[in-house]
Amino acid sequence: MYDEKVVAEAQAIHKEVYGVEPTTVSYAPGRIEVLGNHTDYNAGTTFSCAINYGHCFCISKSDKPGIHVTAGDVRESYEFSATCDEKIDSYWANYVKGNFYYLAKDHGILVDGINCTFLGSIPMGAGLSSSAALEVATTFAALTYAGKEIGKDITKKDIGILAQKCENIFAGCSCGLLDQFSSIFGVHHGLIHSDFRSLETYPVKLPDDAMFLMINPHIKHKLADSPYNARRQSCEKAAAELNALVDYDVAALRDIKFEDFEALKGKIDAEAAKRATHVVWEIHRVEDGVKLLADGKIEAFGQYMFDSHGTSRTAFENSSDGQDIVVDAAKEAGALGARLSGGGWGGSVCALVKADDADRISEQVIATCKAQGLEPTIEKIVPSQGAQIIK
Repeated sequence: MYDEKVVAEAQAIHKEVYGVEPTTVSYAPGRIEVLGNHTDYNAGTTFSCAINYGHCFCISKSDKPGIHVTAGDVRESYEFSATCDEKIDSYWANYVKGNFYYLAKDHGILVDGINCTFLGSIPMGAGLSSSAALEVATTFAALTYAGKEIGKDITKKDIGILAQKCENIFAGCSCGLLDQFSSIFGVHHGLIHSDFRSLETYPVKLPDDAMFLMINPHIKHKLADSPYNARRQSCEKAAAELNALVDYDVAALRDIKFEDFEALKGKIDAEAAKRATHVVWEIHRVEDGVKLLADGKIEAFGQYMFDSHGTSRTAFENSSDGQDIVVDAAKEAGALGARLSGGGWGGSVCALVKADDADRISEQVIATCKAQGLEPTIEKIVPSQGAQIIK
């Protein structure tokens, strides 16, 4: 399953700009983060799912050297070499360039002399990982154009690591692997349980009557401009200080025993302890959530989503007034759970509902939010298949 409309539009724009049909077409979905906020770079675990919105990337041969890329929505174009590590004065172009650069540098796969077009249906700044979808779609298309078999010549895990490296270095955001893995390993009507120490992913089935709402209060954000990197540094500081207080290794917050953290958090740097509280509780919630879903306890799982947003507000402080209003409105309307989805500081809210209640809850949330000055939009989310080659 993929967004057929955006794939068709991307191919049409490619032909309009370059005069030929693309020979290689890929698609990668965005994601919602369901539980496990900021746990990925702490070697923890997460629940996420790929969504029914994504990016399409098209390639055809060029008669000129270099890589020529056009963003289909804004009709901006850039040219660059895959062997040059200089950043481009463009927010979106670096996401594309970095992937071609690391394919050549780290994997010896040099792609050159091509025309490219991409187009996405993910609202920019909505916290649904449009950047990771673009990175993954770029790499899938580049590999296929180069004649490489995904899963054989390069593993999907390695593609995720490459895309993450692009985001870390070319875009300047010290993100973990959650977004890239979600885009790559998505499954239809299921969650992805990812372990960011072993780098293993597991599909987890959702109850048939459960679905998600993507509630966008239209608060734009860019993680590279947010306190994201500072929060990561605080988590690393907490792990280092806790490591000195216990008789076992704490290489990351994943390693501290829950009861030890609660007993020792008052003995480490106060700000680091505050940030770590959210992450340690999140790791606990995800692991307990696996059992809850296996037992069909969807209401208890939903409460963990509310609890997650609670510590985002008070401990990690990565929420926003608009997101808080949306979460409170969703709870009042009868959602099973709701929380910010993604890095935070703006973006969308993910709400867990029963399918039969989706329309009623959506109408009530919109009414409540409008009364408080917001103009949210709501989309029903279909957990979807991960990245794929269309052509």
